[in-house]
Amino acid sequence: MAIAAPVHQTSDAVDASGRARRIRVAVAGATGYAGQELVRLLARHPAVTLTAAMSSGATSTPRPLPALARIWDKAVTPLDIEVLVSSADIVFLALPEAASAEIAPKLVERGLRVIDLSGAFRIRDAADRLRWYPATAALPAGTVYGLPERDAASIKDAKLISCPGCYPTAALLALQPLADAALVEGTVIVDAKSGISGAGKAPTDRTHFSENHGSVAAYGVFSHRHNAEIEQELKREVTFVPHLVPLDRGILETIYVSLRKGTTEAQVARTLEDAYRDAAFVRLTGAALPEIKHVAYTNFCDIGWKVDEGRSRLALIVVLDNLVKGAAGQAVQNLNIVLGLDERTGLL
Repeated sequence: MAIAAPVHQTSDAVDASGRARRIRVAVAGATGYAGQELVRLLARHPAVTLTAAMSSGATSTPRPLPALARIWDKAVTPLDIEVLVSSADIVFLALPEAASAEIAPKLVERGLRVIDLSGAFRIRDAADRLRWYPATAALPAGTVYGLPERDAASIKDAKLISCPGCYPTAALLALQPLADAALVEGTVIVDAKSGISGAGKAPTDRTHFSENHGSVAAYGVFSHRHNAEIEQELKREVTFVPHLVPLDRGILETIYVSLRKGTTEAQVARTLEDAYRDAAFVRLTGAALPEIKHVAYTNFCDIGWKVDEGRSRLALIVVLDNLVKGAAGQAVQNLNIVLGLDERTGLL
């Protein structure tokens, strides 16, 4: 697994005189949880100018975002493709899948680069995509799956970057180096728990306070679209069971792995350390198992583990903030790669 080190500013991000050029960016879907995180990050990013923040619909009423007062004081305006085209070089889409499936290809056709946080363009196989994201008829030319620690080389020149889902981000960062090193055998089990913001802003019975407070519930067993995404990227069978927990934000995954016989704890540690030695936002904690509170409101993904050498078993504990590393922060990390900036720019 090739992991890109944080790269430094290149000629793509400077003008003819060598001065930094501020790229124009816009956000569609700015009123959702991930969209507001995007506005918060981009409004303070030193290399870009946030020119527009739009809602998810064309008929919404312009309104401010009170939580972002003095960070972004302009109104969130109705969704307007023509305004996006005229006011931005790069557009972030934090929209429902069907809306992204409709809008992203139009923006790419008009010459804009798109960073999409929805799942609309994650699945490459047409039959699988029809099952999980039926609104996406095809992937536009130049579409790449954008896990920054793994895919930096392809992200750099992509026209449309499909950011991984929050659950797959945690699972892939933990498992990919071990799978690439042929240390994993048999079925992988991902037991995942997410805060309620992972279900989105639209209220449902499942996200009602009275339903969640003091409770933990499994959902989407054998029917969650992120299962297909994880299996696609790992190229192996995965049993994935997500749970909703009464937290605002955060993901904790306990991943159970059968190791190749004879694999030692030292091999597991060395494989992960080699993969992430230069990764800006992956922190390896080893036997000091991480917790959600260690990563909340940050772009870090923390990975800890325990190995049972006698029975060739591995338990990985992975935590991240679903709205930052699992969504908006990862999208900005991809922006930094596109612009040739240090991946930490605007995130630390």
